[in-house]
Amino acid sequence: MTKIYFDKVAVLGVGLIGASFALALRQKGLCGTITGFGRSRGNLQNAKDRGIIDSFEADPSASCSDADLIMLSAPAGSFSELIKSSLPSLKSGSLVTDVGSVKGRLVYTIEQMMPEGVSFIGGHPIAGSDRSGIDHASPVLFSNAKCIITPTEKSDPGAVNTITALWKLLGSDVIALHPEKHDEIFAAVSHLPHLIAYAMINSVDSMDSTYLDFCGQGFRDTTRIAASSPELWKDICLLNRENLIRMIPVFQKNLDSLCQYLRADDAESLVREFRKARTLREGIGQS
Repeated sequence: MTKIYFDKVAVLGVGLIGASFALALRQKGLCGTITGFGRSRGNLQNAKDRGIIDSFEADPSASCSDADLIMLSAPAGSFSELIKSSLPSLKSGSLVTDVGSVKGRLVYTIEQMMPEGVSFIGGHPIAGSDRSGIDHASPVLFSNAKCIITPTEKSDPGAVNTITALWKLLGSDVIALHPEKHDEIFAAVSHLPHLIAYAMINSVDSMDSTYLDFCGQGFRDTTRIAASSPELWKDICLLNRENLIRMIPVFQKNLDSLCQYLRADDAESLVREFRKARTLREGIGQS
């Protein structure tokens, strides 16, 4: 395996994922110092006091100065601006990556922004929580989790090998996908479910908000991800809107079918659909 060590790491966005990444690097002995950047000075000071980062800066360029690895772990909508602001500080030989759950055109945009000698390899660890912030950060967050990387035809093979080795050392199972394929898959299995969870909560509120006082564990489980950061998911949904616009009608069609079966008092069709869904659900994670 490629030997991995970074003298200085810059973490741009010290939230749940960014802080967990920093803690994981420390636990594995893969870095020297870690500098953080974020919107809240109080949060950065807290991260420093907890030993998650060694220092923090008021602007991304200062954070990235002399960094060997730059991790973008802020909301995905801010990535381009963060890179633009940091360009003067990116040194030749450094590596830029991210943990965003949307790739597609964003990967090519950032890739084109890279100066000579600097590589960007997109990454997406399938780990996290509806809870946010450094209070929930953990050095083992990425252990036994999938991590998708999204190299392109222009990606430097050495940079791809380094990012692959890094995530493997953090305990992840690394899978390479084309950026567009990544967004198509995760629109279906992540981004659309978040939209549905938000819509379910708001739908009950539209019926009668007092009904929420009676929800049980099933409703809580189904809508858990509606507690996720609205700002984060606003960026994700807008950046992957073409896939979502194409997939929402597929969901609506399936829901309409169930509605038709109910109108027709068609128990047989309902059972058929429920059994199909149960079988598919039971097969998740078994391959």
